[in-house]
Amino acid sequence: MQKKAVTVIGGGPAGLMAAEVLAAGGLQVDVYDAMPSVGRKFLLAGKGGMNLTHSEPYDSFLSRYGSRRPQIAPLLDQFDPDALRAWVHALGIGTFIGSSGRVFPTDMKAAPLLRAWLHRLRQAGVRFHMRHRWLGWDQAGALNFETPQEPHTVSPDAVVLALGGGSWARLGSDAKWVPLLAQRAIAIAPLLPSNCGFDIGWSEYFRQRFAGHHLKSVAIAVDSAAGDEPAFRKQGEFVITADGVEGSLIYALSAGLRNRIAADGKAVIQLDLLPDWPLQRVIDEVARPRGARSWSSHLQSRLSLKGVKTGLLRELVPAADFADPLRLAHAIKALPLTLLAPRPIDEAISSAGGVTFEALDQQLMLKALPGVFCAGEMLDWEAPTGGYLLSACLASGRAAGNGVLNWLR
Repeated sequence: MQKKAVTVIGGGPAGLMAAEVLAAGGLQVDVYDAMPSVGRKFLLAGKGGMNLTHSEPYDSFLSRYGSRRPQIAPLLDQFDPDALRAWVHALGIGTFIGSSGRVFPTDMKAAPLLRAWLHRLRQAGVRFHMRHRWLGWDQAGALNFETPQEPHTVSPDAVVLALGGGSWARLGSDAKWVPLLAQRAIAIAPLLPSNCGFDIGWSEYFRQRFAGHHLKSVAIAVDSAAGDEPAFRKQGEFVITADGVEGSLIYALSAGLRNRIAADGKAVIQLDLLPDWPLQRVIDEVARPRGARSWSSHLQSRLSLKGVKTGLLRELVPAADFADPLRLAHAIKALPLTLLAPRPIDEAISSAGGVTFEALDQQLMLKALPGVFCAGEMLDWEAPTGGYLLSACLASGRAAGNGVLNWLR
């Protein structure tokens, strides 16, 4: 009896996980991708250390998915962080938990994991078709692909779409699938930048002097807003860019900041340059006589403030406030920073928006297109960096694969 055939379109983590489940279920699996090789975004994301998942308590882990927790939680319940680590170990790759609670491969690299995974998939009979760009369906319902040689069509028994979001188009996540599904009346939430930087509009002097500098040991506070998330404060670090700010501390806040800019035209954060110092101590030190010293020398001597932190004060604090120790101290502890716009989606680490869960059944099959399943970042959810993105992509790929098996049965 001939095996039933499933086409997986998209060779990222979600698509590869769906392929693994389907092959294990005894189906013939063909993976198609527009790029010359699979897992390109996965490999680039792992260059600074492959963050697999996070070891924090599971309820806290689920909270990182915000308003989409009810939809993502059932997927993760079937493939939680512990199951993900066990799966990595079965590929012959060790893992460890870093001081931040993040989980990494022992060698911190993505390439060995991907090589081992692809070897296992090929051993299971999965076939790969590179440089095949999906163009939608023809009138007979067959899948159309554009290739360097000639057009290609295929009519599988089921399809898994794992086409990524809208960030890092050069690696394959170019969102060209959006109009193809929109033509079929599939509900798609607009794609937006997530885990992104923001524009501020520095002076030319500050940009020239401090672009690329890291701000370490700082905290950001965001006031609550009607209809928005509650007040938030987090300590960490970020980077000054030529246009504004980016980095881990900014990414952790990016969804709320993006939404606030959309609603109000801007977002204001409070930057604490000395998060480990109580306000009164800062006031006392700033108020000490500075004699003939410049303010820069005084702040460095009394508070160890220097470099980009002092530069930010000069950039953002009115000159008159430097003559008032109380006002200057308050600025050091709560420096207002106005964000004007998120950076373009193609610069973002990930994207929000995509196929809405309301367009899918519980097995991630499109209600309007029986036999077509969706997984990964093309679904309408977002999460911060820290292992949450990869965890949900893998879990959704696994769920879509199991959904196909159940549907074909």
